[in-house]
Amino acid sequence: RNLLDMDTFSKSDPGRRQGRTREAGLRRSGARHRSAPLPAVVVLFVQGAGSSEWKEFGRTEVIDNTLNPDFVRKFVLDYYFEEKQNLRFDDFLGQAFVALGEVIGSQRGRLERALTGVPGKRCGTILLLAEELSNCRDIVTMQLCANKLDKKDFFGKSDPFLVFYRSNEDGTFTICHKTEVVKNTLNPVWQPFTIPVRALCNGDYDRTVKIDVYDWDRDGSHDFIGEFATSYRELSRAQSQFTVYEVLNPRKKCKKKKYVNSGTVSGAGAAGQPRCGTGAQPARPQVTLLSFSVESEFTFVDYIRGGTQLNFTVAIDFTASNGLPSQPTSLHYASPYQLSAYALALKAVGEIIQDYDSDKLFPAYGFGAKLPPDGKISHQFPLNNNAENPSCAGIDGVLECYLQSLRTVQLYGPTNFAPVINQVAGAAAQVTDGSQYHVLLIITDGVISDMLQTKEAIVSASALPMSIIIVGVGPAEFEAMEELDGDEVRVSSRGRYAERDIVQFVPFRDYVDHSGNQVLSMARLAKDVLAEIPEQLLSYMKTRDIKPRRAE
Repeated sequence: RNLLDMDTFSKSDPGRRQGRTREAGLRRSGARHRSAPLPAVVVLFVQGAGSSEWKEFGRTEVIDNTLNPDFVRKFVLDYYFEEKQNLRFDDFLGQAFVALGEVIGSQRGRLERALTGVPGKRCGTILLLAEELSNCRDIVTMQLCANKLDKKDFFGKSDPFLVFYRSNEDGTFTICHKTEVVKNTLNPVWQPFTIPVRALCNGDYDRTVKIDVYDWDRDGSHDFIGEFATSYRELSRAQSQFTVYEVLNPRKKCKKKKYVNSGTVSGAGAAGQPRCGTGAQPARPQVTLLSFSVESEFTFVDYIRGGTQLNFTVAIDFTASNGLPSQPTSLHYASPYQLSAYALALKAVGEIIQDYDSDKLFPAYGFGAKLPPDGKISHQFPLNNNAENPSCAGIDGVLECYLQSLRTVQLYGPTNFAPVINQVAGAAAQVTDGSQYHVLLIITDGVISDMLQTKEAIVSASALPMSIIIVGVGPAEFEAMEELDGDEVRVSSRGRYAERDIVQFVPFRDYVDHSGNQVLSMARLAKDVLAEIPEQLLSYMKTRDIKPRRAE
């Protein structure tokens, strides 16, 4: 919009700046008259994680003779919440730098950024719009039953279950779902189940879906009853019409001339559904698709575009085990040439999350220190020394307050997490309608002192819109922290289990680049600790049946 007019007889062509060329590799022929409009093009460059190198990703179409070009060509990029995806847009009048997360996190996915390049001149602005591709976001719920399946057990009937396979491009099949086993019956009714369409057919509605019918055996040598093939498109027709699939056993078909089938599979919509297991039986064995429904699956981007804000809070360990900040051996020591491990962890996580917070104001606390003037120990003191408003302006503001606190407080102990977790949980409890989601980053060097209280705080917080990231710095062993990361066993306290897994713990040492590249170290750390945030946010929204607001 409003590009700088560099031409005398014609409007600027956004693909040219007079007398200069950019690294986009575009060249202008000097043979053309200045009044002749030149092709306009914007070039997108991307920067790899932890790299300073820019690579061309693509170019828009050409537009002639306008100061307000509207480009039609879209760039399709893979989006990763946990990565800082830097983009650069170039033309010959200027360039603009932006992170993909900034565009997605802006109101309605629409961001306007000034072009810079000609000293002392306004080069205009570039307007960026981001939208998520909606392909393959549906989820299917279906229920099946069967009649007159083959009898496989000597002393009983059969214990049938179904196995669904998605076909691959190379002709092989990948298992994508198993039903439960229904014991001792030839007329099983399986429970309804839900599966993403992308898992069932990878978004290709005509791709083959193979379904095997097995008889369960305790020793794992399940007996094959038969199989049939269908597709998502064919299954979806069962919403309105009756469909029957024969279940065939290829081995039996080869051996027995009179073999017909090992059952049939049929599907019907709400009207005319056949009954399974009781009442009048069909002439041949059959498996019936009792119900088939499709719903859209909401994504993390849906909620962000609908206005959900990520509120970022920091809590930093000021216990004495970190060492004197003035000494190079201290984990808080920052040399003139590199940041401390605490500062690196803070920047790695904060610089990504801040793109999804509109006001860029971040509450920041310290714990485990003696505060002036009376030396009182505190486990949730504001780094900006303002208890009424502990927020700092941007990640740089948090870093500034952190460094200032190192000069004024006395590192002490113990290492207590519960107070700051409860502090953020209190804020999260104020707004639970899905418009706000809180992320607490705790950076610590040692063994937790209040494990019981912390587990109780986590269990209570799991019902609230919040997540907790714990980054361990230094050489200490962090076995206790692994217990708080509920990936394997859900955190529990006094007989209560956490509603959701909301804690992610990582030791920073696992992500340090040994060549000394701090940018790469931060990228590695952020990618791992932030990867679970979108799913944790979605799990909260789903358990509360909160749908994203429409972007206005």
